[in-house]
This record gives sequence, C-alpha cells and structure tokens, in this order.
Amino acid sequence: MFIDDIAANAQIFLLILARVIALVQVAPLISSAAIPQIAKIGISFFTAAAVFPWIQAIGYPIPESGLAFAALILGEALVGILIGFILQIIYTAFLVAGQFFSLQMGFGASQVFDPLAQIEIPIMGQFLNVIAMFVFIAVGGFQRIFLVGVYRSFEAVRAVDFVLQREYIFRMFLTSLGELFEHSLVIAFPIVGTLFLVSISMGLLAKAAPQMNLLMMGFPIAIAVSFLILFLTLPVLMEGFGRIIDASFLKLLELFDRAGGVP
Repeated sequence: MFIDDIAANAQIFLLILARVIALVQVAPLISSAAIPQIAKIGISFFTAAAVFPWIQAIGYPIPESGLAFAALILGEALVGILIGFILQIIYTAFLVAGQFFSLQMGFGASQVFDPLAQIEIPIMGQFLNVIAMFVFIAVGGFQRIFLVGVYRSFEAVRAVDFVLQREYIFRMFLTSLGELFEHSLVIAFPIVGTLFLVSISMGLLAKAAPQMNLLMMGFPIAIAVSFLILFLTLPVLMEGFGRIIDASFLKLLELFDRAGGVP
C-alpha cells in the first residue's frame, strides 16, 4: 500500500515535505497571505506524496544520527527557500518597473495595498503586477513551480550539493539582483523615455510661452501620454513578461545542473 510505503520510509518523506513546504511559503503567488495556511500545507503534503515514489526509487541517503537528520531537514528547507526566492526575485521585476515611472507620470503618491506582497505599492506597480500574474498563469508557471522546483530539483541535487556550490550560488544571487533592475528598466523604459521627452518639451514651451500655465497642464499631459504608450506597448510587454518568467525557470535548471555536477 502507498500509505505503508510512506510510513516505512517516513524519513525520506519528511525531507521531501520540508523542501516543498519551504518552496510554497516563498514562491511567487502561492506564497501570498491571501491563500489560507491550511491550503498551503495541504498542497505541500499532496505534492510530496506525488513525487515520493520517484524520489524513493532514485534513493536518498539517510544519516544514522538524529542530529545529522535534523540538520538535513533544515538544509532541505533552505533549498526550498532558495528556489522560491530566485523565482520571487525575477517576478519582483514587474513590481519595480511600475515604481520607476509612477512618480514621473504623477501617480507617485497613489499607494494601494498588494495582497500578494502584503505591502503598499504604487498603483501602476500593482497594474503591472496583476498583468504579470495572468501571464504567469498563462505560461504554466504553477505547473512549472512543482515540476521544476520540486521534482527536477530532487532529481538533480540534494542539500549537501548546495553547500558544496555555495560560492556559485552566492554569485547567482548577485546576478539575479542585477537582472531584477535590468528587467525592470527594460519594461519601464518606453514610458520613462517618453515622459522624459514630454518633460523636455514642456520645459521648452515654458521658455517660449511663459504666460502658459504649464505646471497645471503638465500632469494631465503626462498621465495621458503614459497610458497611451502603456496600452500601445502592452502586447509587447506581455510577451516580454513571458520571456522573463521562462528565463527564471531556465536559471533554476542551470543552478540544478551546476550544483548537481553537470558541466
């Protein structure tokens, strides 16, 4: 019986469950506080049960010491946090992109509560965040979190492998943080660049016609131009969102191959 196999190999199941729970608590969207904690624990349990037969067939060395096993569980939890955090860093690029041009278009003071991130963010950041959420679902992000983040990770690496490759992982963190701002600037550049040209044009008009109240006219012009550019470039942005999400999972596979010793 399946339940008997889990009971007989409870140590392996606990290691799987520790990594899956940590991943669910940190990964994009499913880590939201809007999702009940009991639902996260339930999906973690069923995911661990689903991949248990494959992990059992592959084999996982269990230490004899109880202290070593506790350290191994902690290491598996840290691996899950690492995997979820890398995905979360890439996903945050959409939120940061909206913050780049919110102030220039006059929406810098408009803060809304984001139930996913549990913080107050500019309204344009929330707008891009919602679009990215739909793109994430459309490209199969949820399925890939469990296929890549759980099954592929157990197939490729263990907690000890990450310890041995800690220098590479540290460099990967720094690279991911740099790519966060790079992707954010690329997403926000059409609107930021257009608003920069609008500001220059308004400055030239203010010099040419000082009697015009350009300070009051500038806000509606900047808002109108920003929304126009945003809706014109939205199809291209959605395609870019999909490529960024794909790149985050490819980065995870690269991490697994490097930590697992694959050249």
